Amino acid sequence: MTNAQAKFTTGNIFKHITIMALTASVGLMAIFVVDLVDMIFISMLGKAELAAAVGYAGAILFFTNSFGIGMSIAAGALVARALGARDGEEASRRSATAMAYGVLSGVIFAVVVWLNVESLSALLGAKGHTLDLTVLYLKIIIPSLPFLLVGMVGGAILRAHGAAKVAMMSTILGGVVNAILDPILIFGFDLELTGAAIASVAARVTIGAATLVPIFKYYGGLRRPSFPELKMDFRPILTIAVPAILTQLATPVGQAYITRAMAEFGEEAVAGMAIVGRLVPVAFGTIFALSGAVGPIIGQNAGAGMSDRVKIAFRDALIFCLIVVVSVSAVLFVLRGPIANLFAIDGITAEIVFLFCGPLALAWYFNGVIFVANAAFNNLGKPFYSTWINWGRHTLGTIPLAILGAMWFGAKGILIGQAAGGMIFALISLILVRRLMAQQDITILPEELEIQRQSRLMKLFSFRR
Repeated sequence: MTNAQAKFTTGNIFKHITIMALTASVGLMAIFVVDLVDMIFISMLGKAELAAAVGYAGAILFFTNSFGIGMSIAAGALVARALGARDGEEASRRSATAMAYGVLSGVIFAVVVWLNVESLSALLGAKGHTLDLTVLYLKIIIPSLPFLLVGMVGGAILRAHGAAKVAMMSTILGGVVNAILDPILIFGFDLELTGAAIASVAARVTIGAATLVPIFKYYGGLRRPSFPELKMDFRPILTIAVPAILTQLATPVGQAYITRAMAEFGEEAVAGMAIVGRLVPVAFGTIFALSGAVGPIIGQNAGAGMSDRVKIAFRDALIFCLIVVVSVSAVLFVLRGPIANLFAIDGITAEIVFLFCGPLALAWYFNGVIFVANAAFNNLGKPFYSTWINWGRHTLGTIPLAILGAMWFGAKGILIGQAAGGMIFALISLILVRRLMAQQDITILPEELEIQRQSRLMKLFSFRR
């Protein structure tokens, strides 16, 4: 594989984090902005059941995306570590096998979810016409999951090489396609929710195709993996992917409960939650991107055995997260009125949106801490730490606190309880990471140790000469 360089093992780490996070977030926000525009267009139709349907569907789509995120984490971690150890052949092989396993799992998972869409939507609390709309929307989008997985895994491979800007362009292209098709299909062809779903499918296909082009053009492509290669990498990929997928599944499970709890307060409350759900990734796209951005940096330095730089990367990522959250929260607070007017909302829907644009936005720092900690766990040989933290955060840190919040503050209390759980588990994850780094518990592969040993011998020989 060409360009098999470990660029993150040298240079200013905070600069690496900033560039990686900002470029990745631009790509992410290109998609999230379009999702937000979808919600604005749907709100313009003046039908609360359409906005509620998007809210229910969003919880299930979050669930389906978990497989892609898990596989991309595995691909990024393994390729980054191989590059850190200066092993271009291994990086090439693992890129190909991770993509193969990612697409296969996407196909299987899409089929399973598609066959159970109605029961899953009903489980979340969708009823009557809203249930029918949710099922229609999902049955159009879910078959495109394998294309999205190609984009996710491909983007992780590019970021592992340090090509964050290249990865960013694929998602921007997808966002452009979605933005162009949305008004045409929703209003021009009067397809409403169906039009929004078709536009999303086109965007996913575009992202997948646009990710593959630079991989084949600049990074050696993706060779067809042989059965022995698939067998060889099965365990390393699953070692990271399984806990990563389980980790990611915790989020939609927690969100499903929040959606169900909101449904008890009516479609207006669900619509408010759906709007917040679209605002969050746009406002905090940089925080979402931070885990994927800091992962390759930690992975390369861990692969190279540079423990000090791993610790600095974790510290700088938390500082970067704090700067972003405080800045974005201030902007949201100032714009809370115009945001409510943009969606033409009032009542409980507006109250929920105002709550998010106030103190709950600041609470997103704790989510950022968990994201960064998960990246550290995944790249330092402790992926199941991420699993336990996320499941704890979205069960014990969500359900009982959301119940108490609903009892005390109504629909808004559900989100308050959810935020409180994030604070608790951010502290736990921070303690675990610091203990892990204090022990310098960085898993280094045998071949990486041999490369480092030979490098030290060569330096010693040169010095004696």
